[in-house]
Amino acid sequence: MSSGSSSRPPRRDDSRRPTDRSGRPGGKPAGKSGGKSASRPGGKPDGRSSGRPGGKPGPRSGGRPDGRTGGKPGGRPRPQTEAERRAQEVRARRAPREPRNPELERQRIEERTTEQWVDEGSVRRAAAGATARASKPAGEPQTRRPPKPVDPEVSAELVDALGKQRGVRLAERLAQASEALDRERFQESRRLAAAIAKEAPTVAAAHEILGLSNYRLGRYKQAVAALQTAQDLHAEPALLPVIADCQRAQGRWAAVEQVWNEIKASSPSHDVMAEGRIVAAGARADQGDLRGALEIMEPATKRPKAVREFHLRQWYVLGDLYDRVGDPIAARRWFATVAEFDDDYADVSSRLRALGR
Repeated sequence: MSSGSSSRPPRRDDSRRPTDRSGRPGGKPAGKSGGKSASRPGGKPDGRSSGRPGGKPGPRSGGRPDGRTGGKPGGRPRPQTEAERRAQEVRARRAPREPRNPELERQRIEERTTEQWVDEGSVRRAAAGATARASKPAGEPQTRRPPKPVDPEVSAELVDALGKQRGVRLAERLAQASEALDRERFQESRRLAAAIAKEAPTVAAAHEILGLSNYRLGRYKQAVAALQTAQDLHAEPALLPVIADCQRAQGRWAAVEQVWNEIKASSPSHDVMAEGRIVAAGARADQGDLRGALEIMEPATKRPKAVREFHLRQWYVLGDLYDRVGDPIAARRWFATVAEFDDDYADVSSRLRALGR
């Protein structure tokens, strides 16, 4: 906007002058104050100004409650203001009521009928169920199923350690902790599993859930302790990549290599081996050894007959490592391989656009 200009339109000279109720600038309100206008000499008897520019409004006359102005009978009615209209409605509501007729009221009461309700019990149960359903948050299933029971071997361990009654009770709580972990309620699963592990320290499943909950909460030192205890009580190769990742998060590179060697020596399933390989390569990359990370990922370059999710994870890591090492052609190739099977996987689409594809 240039200097001196204004975003508001210029005002007309007559916009500053008051207007009468007819909308004419400079006029006086309809009605008289008894005789000539007091605003200036020569005012007309009907309360209007002399018509000359710049005429000021005369004093407002006192209007009657019926809305007509003072003056001659039969004069033109003055439109009611909002305040006057509301005052008239209030006066109408406050008008005296018709006198009471006790006999008529007694007759109406005697003729009135009352419905009789019978509580048969089923309605009460249905209302209780509806109240319970309405109290649940939106999106939560209306009927909450009980948690899936824990493995029978785990239940047997708890019964052997604590007796039948207490063992069965803790087996139910362990099932609740496992369900909370699956639903990503990590604080709840950690609290339940910690109490069970304290009371039944020889049950590996309790330490496993406790360790996984700490891992998801970023409490890596506590996660390693719990998972290592579970591993000592019952060897489970699937926990080794998680332990290695906890060590990597703490920068304990020698411990990562040690766990990676344990994984390779245990001959685990393909998905466990893939997870261990990704963690070991990530630890090398964290230390700046990108070529060493690529060497660890070399077995993942072989094309499988059936592509699974852990293959996509490894190919994505390969694309990322080649991008970081400065080889955009190889990076595009591996990101494109991921997108061939799942173009919505992670941020593979944006990575390909950034590499010029």
